[in-house]
Amino acid sequence: MVDALGVAVVGFGWMGRVHTQAYARLPHHYPRLPLRPRLVTVAEEVPGRAEEAAERFGFASATRDWREVAADPRVRAVSVTAPNFLHREIGVAMAEAGKHVWIEKPVGLDAADARAVADAVATAGVQGAVGFNYRNAPAVEAARDLIAAGGIGTVTHVRIRLFSDYAAHPDGALTWRYERARGGSGVLGDLASHGADLARFLLGDIASLTADTAVFVPERARPAGATAGHALASGGERGPVENEDYVGCLLRFVSGARGVLEACRVSVGEQNSYGFAVHGTRGAVFWDFRRMNELRTSLGTTYQDQPVSTQYVGPGAGEFAAFQPGAANAMGYDDLKVIEAYRFVRSVAEGTPYGATLADAVRSAAVLDAMARSAQSGSWVDVEAS
Repeated sequence: MVDALGVAVVGFGWMGRVHTQAYARLPHHYPRLPLRPRLVTVAEEVPGRAEEAAERFGFASATRDWREVAADPRVRAVSVTAPNFLHREIGVAMAEAGKHVWIEKPVGLDAADARAVADAVATAGVQGAVGFNYRNAPAVEAARDLIAAGGIGTVTHVRIRLFSDYAAHPDGALTWRYERARGGSGVLGDLASHGADLARFLLGDIASLTADTAVFVPERARPAGATAGHALASGGERGPVENEDYVGCLLRFVSGARGVLEACRVSVGEQNSYGFAVHGTRGAVFWDFRRMNELRTSLGTTYQDQPVSTQYVGPGAGEFAAFQPGAANAMGYDDLKVIEAYRFVRSVAEGTPYGATLADAVRSAAVLDAMARSAQSGSWVDVEAS
């Protein structure tokens, strides 16, 4: 007997749609999961958007007020995919209402926001998950296993990049994403948060860092009305971009390894250019999100002139077997969110956390806060323990 889990989605932009589709696909990929999500309600303040989502995806009801979701006894679990500045208020309210919370990164505008949501989840005794989807790629999990098993020796250094062009156009609309009060730290929260999580997922905690940030597109046009995604708004009144387009950071890990993390949202010619290169004392491992199902490795005892080979991950890596029967059958981005949904719902079913948790969100946010402090002071800073 499979029990129903009443779920709601708060905020229905692109990420709200991705969460909704992930819930709907769970029975296809994980038929033995003892809970089956049932789409109860969707909340979105933009007029008409919630109703459209309900009709298109099959939610039983729609509302413009997320507070109605917190009060709805049909809802046991909530996806929070609203803008960053609302994450703390909504996340805390949902946890206090006894709802399990799957919340997108960054969880609020800083580590204090993330910690408030994490504390509310812990106090309420509910499950909490965070949207660090790239760690769910089977190739990334295979890389982590290889590193942990000593397959590349002792890790010496890592380079992590997250380059995109979604904000490269000078006529990109001046939405909440570019405001300090509502968008937080710009590319730090949007992309570098993933980098901080990947760094920790692969190599463990970061002890200290030094960072530099920059704004390369200092002004944008204000949109005339509601926007979705990264719309253009040429001709409107122009206003200042208040948060970062770029961050470059040197890392020192607790293990003694060193690292470089770069993230940029205005990189012309780069579309979702995310990945890492991890080097050890006798090998290396490389991953590129755009070739998500491939892992490049240099293994052996040759050291100098040691070749690099490419392997196509298959059913033995991470959750690959839930999606494809054999190696080199491609998985995509949305599949990573299905894995995330599975781990969230499994956490609810078993009362034990699986996947990225609110504690991971707090640790990532502490790294971002340290980047901001370092960029302001121009010096090395310690990453505060969570």
